[in-house]
Amino acid sequence: MKTKQTRLEDIPGYLDDQEDDEELSAPEREQLEEMESYFDNSLKQFKEGEIITGRVICLAKDHVTIDVGFKSEGVVALDEFSENERKALQEGDEVEVFLDFVEDNEGVVVLSKEKANKIKIWDELVKAHDDDQNIEGVVVAKAKGGLTVDIGLKAFLPGSQIDLRPVRNLEKLIGEKFEMKIIKMNKKRGNIVLSRRVLLEEQRKQARTETLHKMEEGNQVEGVVKNITEYGVFIDLGGIDGLLHITDMSWGRVNHPSEMFSIGDKVTVMVLKYDKEKERVSLGLKQCTQDPWIDVENKYPVGTRIQGKVVSITDYGAFVELEKGIEGLVHISEMTWSRQPKHPNKIVAMADMVDAQVLTLDKDKKRISLGMKQLDANPWENIEAKYPITTEVEGVVRNITDFGAFIELEDGVDGLIHISDLSWNKKVKHPSEVLKKKEQVKAVVLSIDKDNCRISLGVKQLEADPWEDMVKNYPLGTEVSGTIIKVTGFGAFAEFGDGLEGLIHISQLGSEATASPEKAVKVDDAIQAKVIKVDTASKKIGLSIKAFEENLSVEDIEKEQTNLEEIKDAGEAE
Repeated sequence: MKTKQTRLEDIPGYLDDQEDDEELSAPEREQLEEMESYFDNSLKQFKEGEIITGRVICLAKDHVTIDVGFKSEGVVALDEFSENERKALQEGDEVEVFLDFVEDNEGVVVLSKEKANKIKIWDELVKAHDDDQNIEGVVVAKAKGGLTVDIGLKAFLPGSQIDLRPVRNLEKLIGEKFEMKIIKMNKKRGNIVLSRRVLLEEQRKQARTETLHKMEEGNQVEGVVKNITEYGVFIDLGGIDGLLHITDMSWGRVNHPSEMFSIGDKVTVMVLKYDKEKERVSLGLKQCTQDPWIDVENKYPVGTRIQGKVVSITDYGAFVELEKGIEGLVHISEMTWSRQPKHPNKIVAMADMVDAQVLTLDKDKKRISLGMKQLDANPWENIEAKYPITTEVEGVVRNITDFGAFIELEDGVDGLIHISDLSWNKKVKHPSEVLKKKEQVKAVVLSIDKDNCRISLGVKQLEADPWEDMVKNYPLGTEVSGTIIKVTGFGAFAEFGDGLEGLIHISQLGSEATASPEKAVKVDDAIQAKVIKVDTASKKIGLSIKAFEENLSVEDIEKEQTNLEEIKDAGEAE
């Protein structure tokens, strides 16, 4: 930059106050020449674009007047000084300023404190960069691709250089102070690029070396939780990561690692396994404390009554926590003496405090079986005395199945009426044809199985067995009216009387012989027949349409039955 040379005639008022040079006396002319020489020399010792030292000669409200040894003073805005500098600034203080121009258009020296500070800081940063020194900076804003950091000057910290892992929320770092290194400087553009990652990598490398010396199985080490998954947490041990699996977190139940840990937590864990080649570390937390199952036999012997909290419910039962690390299972069948619920959640809920009794204990497999119903009186204890066989009882239909109906006699005691015990005469296809759910019914106790908690009941036994008088009520030759209810390959079944069924053999379907029962009769056909056989032992009745149509007598029927028996016996003999 070319410096403007100041001449005496350029000094404001000089020509106005002076007469023609020829009128000056010799001493006066000599004095003017000395002044001119002084100003010329002053100009030569200043260079624009340099930092120079000046002295504060006046402090105003918004500016500072500084004498830099030139014929005119410079003025610097007060806000170019920092807050601390403004508080301490006094007249007579020496300050470093940047010389912008020797003179502006008004002949005033142009100075800048802010530029002087920047140049000084830049030089210090260049030295720190050259000497590979760490610097401190404060994050002031989020920028495109990273952060803006104040290190005396504004600098850029790329997102990839903030940490060892990508940082998702950059805003949370605003206001944070970090140590960093300068990795790039461009004076022409005034750009400075920083890195915090290189420092962290150096620290991690150093920590890794120290950590590896302590990495022996059985040692307890400290670390910081850095990541949480469904199956465990990864812990930074200092330069090397280890996995704490969910099964090694607690002697008790852990549904998810997040129940116990948060990212950033400091933990002390034990090295369970260390693979030097793959540099894999398996860690354990529960191993840092004693296994609660060691003394379990003394604490919870069989028969002990306990109280615990329901911590898990499955289809087959509920797990109850006796203490931290020890759980027992109450099977659904051990919850109540009453009928077995469809699901355990009908009896208990999560976090319920329940009383139970230890039924079995397997220390090796770490299993305890518990029972809740054992704390109540067993209704089956004196069941035989309460419900002797042949006793008539009354109860409510609790459930109906294909094979029968369950009747609740009292809380915890059910009896089964089998489908075959619903009627003497009627062939019942499904129990719902006779009984309805929640219906009050009477029955007779048929048998008791105390060990398996079973009672067999019968409804038809409330009445006398009609088959005992069947021969008397339906002697041979009795004419009956009925309806075909089923057709088979060997004949047809007809219902008649009070729900009785009789078999019409293929040979008895009519006067005319037939090879196909389906052609002779159909379901729902009304028929008339005669009784030709009554077997009270097997409870079977034989009917004949042929005997009715031919109006056979009892003697003819007996004779035909005898012939049929002989043919049958001959066939079996052959």
